[in-house]
Amino acid sequence: MQSVRQLSDEEETCQRAQMWGQRDTARRNAVLAHPAGCPRRLLTTALLLSLLLDPAILLLREHQDLPALDQNASLHVTFDPKTMTLRWDCRENVTSGECLMTTHKENSPVKKGIKGKECRCTFQDHSLHGGVSFTVKVNIDQRWISETLVYSNPGVEGTAAQNFSCLIYNADFMNCTWAKGQAAPNDIQYFLYIRDSKKKIERECPRYLSDSGTHVGCHLQNISGLSFYSYFLVNGTSQKSGIQFFDSVLMLKEIERYNPPNNITVYCNESHCFIQWEKPRTRKTLSDREFQYQLDIQRQSNIRRSENQLIVVSGDLGNKYNFPSPHPRATHILKMRTADARRAEWGTWSQPVQFGSEELESSLVHVYVLVVLGTLVCGLMLGCLFKRFLARHSLFPPIPRIKDKLNENQHVDHESLWEKFTHDAGKADREDVLTVEEVAQGPASASG
Repeated sequence: MQSVRQLSDEEETCQRAQMWGQRDTARRNAVLAHPAGCPRRLLTTALLLSLLLDPAILLLREHQDLPALDQNASLHVTFDPKTMTLRWDCRENVTSGECLMTTHKENSPVKKGIKGKECRCTFQDHSLHGGVSFTVKVNIDQRWISETLVYSNPGVEGTAAQNFSCLIYNADFMNCTWAKGQAAPNDIQYFLYIRDSKKKIERECPRYLSDSGTHVGCHLQNISGLSFYSYFLVNGTSQKSGIQFFDSVLMLKEIERYNPPNNITVYCNESHCFIQWEKPRTRKTLSDREFQYQLDIQRQSNIRRSENQLIVVSGDLGNKYNFPSPHPRATHILKMRTADARRAEWGTWSQPVQFGSEELESSLVHVYVLVVLGTLVCGLMLGCLFKRFLARHSLFPPIPRIKDKLNENQHVDHESLWEKFTHDAGKADREDVLTVEEVAQGPASASG
């Protein structure tokens, strides 16, 4: 019995070693093949142990590969706004790292990786006057070290320059203007610095524009040294209080206003007028398709009250336009201006270009003048006649007629009078005629 028990123990030990050596095979098989006489309970227990130990080992390795973040170590991070560079103390055995820049206004982080064992990060120019936070994370000796630097805008709130804007014109000139801060003291003075974002060359404004002694603008006559993007910084000084700064990054292409087209010409035939021009000179050489043009065509006679719709022509159409204008045509006035094809920021109008027939225009003017004069003459004549009629009635009013009793029966019908006359004539035959004779008286007797 003892020998049998020894044999059984040896078989059990052998089988257990074989099971641990082939645990991967045991996972893939639904039913493990085992030697005769090996207890099924031991095989099941060994299988469960192998399944539980593998995740624990993997979890331990994962914790070993991810070093803990060391919050107590200091990197002494500094920031240089002129070069937009973030620096910190260099450490040995740096394996990886990254830098983060987060503006307080936009709250959109910008991430940059660290190249090799460098101890700095350089960002592109960005507006900083609203406040920025920088974070550096480096992996040293399998440990993560992190540090955050807050870059604020020192000074009294409301003292910085406001309403800042710049405009490029005539391809070579630029004007920048700003307004005095609402809380700025009386002795405030501002200064403008311009830095090319590519070459990192900074220069101060060569010619300031002042209002009551305070700089409120800048004029530059040569901007050839500026590239696509430029950084603008307006600082301020005062003896009474600290002054905040204002900064902005501008794309020069967006602030340029183009000149009118060059060499505008007009050729007319019986039905159309053919208009041609050349693209204007700009700060950088641009293709035709990057322009758009606006045409204003009006008749000279009604140029002040015309409401013609402006014509927009794309630059990729060959810098030409056919204007329908059949012959004979009146005199027209043409003006043009230019803008970028992506933005309708129009420049100044060109000098007027005249085309058409002046004779037709003059003949029409003569007709209009004659019509107007004839209308005025007729109106004046009618007015004079009407006025004369009114004056005559006011000076010589009609006299009322006096009743004529003698002739009041003149309007009686003559037939009635004739009948009455004949009727009375018949009566005269029957009238008695009394004759009176005068008797002469004889002489008196002598005796008497």
